[in-house]
Amino acid sequence: MSKDLKTGISTRAIHAGQSAEPVTGAVMTPVFQTSTYAQPHPGAWAWEYSRTHNPTRTAVQDCIASLEGGKHGLCFSSGMAAIDTLLRTLNPGDRVLCGDDVYGGTYRLFTKVLARFGLLFDFVEMSSPDLVVPAGTALVWCESPTNPLLKTTDLAAVAAKARAVGARFVVDNTFSTPVYQRPLEIGATAVVHSTTKYLNGHSDVIGGVIVTSDDALAEQLAFLQNGVGAVPGPWDSFLTLRGLKTLAVRMERHTANATAIAAWLRARDDVATVRYPGFSGMVSFDLQGDLDAAVRFVKATRVFTLAESLGGVESLIELPAIMTHASVPPDIRAQLGIADGLIRLSCGIEDLADLKADLEIAFTAAAG
Repeated sequence: MSKDLKTGISTRAIHAGQSAEPVTGAVMTPVFQTSTYAQPHPGAWAWEYSRTHNPTRTAVQDCIASLEGGKHGLCFSSGMAAIDTLLRTLNPGDRVLCGDDVYGGTYRLFTKVLARFGLLFDFVEMSSPDLVVPAGTALVWCESPTNPLLKTTDLAAVAAKARAVGARFVVDNTFSTPVYQRPLEIGATAVVHSTTKYLNGHSDVIGGVIVTSDDALAEQLAFLQNGVGAVPGPWDSFLTLRGLKTLAVRMERHTANATAIAAWLRARDDVATVRYPGFSGMVSFDLQGDLDAAVRFVKATRVFTLAESLGGVESLIELPAIMTHASVPPDIRAQLGIADGLIRLSCGIEDLADLKADLEIAFTAAAG
């Protein structure tokens, strides 16, 4: 099936980029566990070396590109490798405008690694309707919803502002997935995912992807994908492709559970603030009490596993201040509202009654 066939997202998740294997007729793309390929003539063959191309990786790249409505998909060994590769298309002295509430690993990469090589980063409230994209900005980086405060941004408006000054606009779409938003269709230059999360959905893969319809950018990225070599292996590609087939139905259940849990939390006196954008499976809330109470809370759950990451079929719970966002300085966390008592939930697809009962136990533990 063509990756740009105008079919529904569930159909594309199952078929895009994939066809029956020609030798055996296998309906699932095989794991091409090979490093090199026999060439019929020197240098005249599409397949030469698996760092450059691998049929299993090509299938998952084309599938995700189709889901995002893009022309080109490029997979990487992790979400951070995808982000790092995209930023390598910039030059020393280029300025990046970034949302101030981003994943701690992204903040660490930008401020502790890439800034050393001459890139300039400004962190702003990306969701503000008064956002200004200054002239001379090379790239605008946005998460929507953000991690962990789940703020959403008018992506079309920011895309227009970026375009007006000649800046690329990149959206980390990990939390939303293409089920709920497709930024390329409203003006983004590129979309990034940690495929570790919802796209794979089973907590058994580390990976990342960039999708774009910009031919020149895609050519740059393909050069870097091959030249730097931070590519996923065929087995990880296969597992991601397997996970994609149930993406749409999984997201329905993630959203149903998260919507119900957010409403249940809002009705409680022992919860100060609940953040939920109304879709996907991520909920964050501020517990009434201090850090010790929050620690007791997250350690008491049994259905919600105390762990970093998100987007798997199992529910996870964490404290951003001392886990996923520990790399963000405390004063900046405080300015952003990432309090010590902020708890982030990744609501899985278990029975809702069991999730509520598990959290009820945690509230009791937090109260001491």
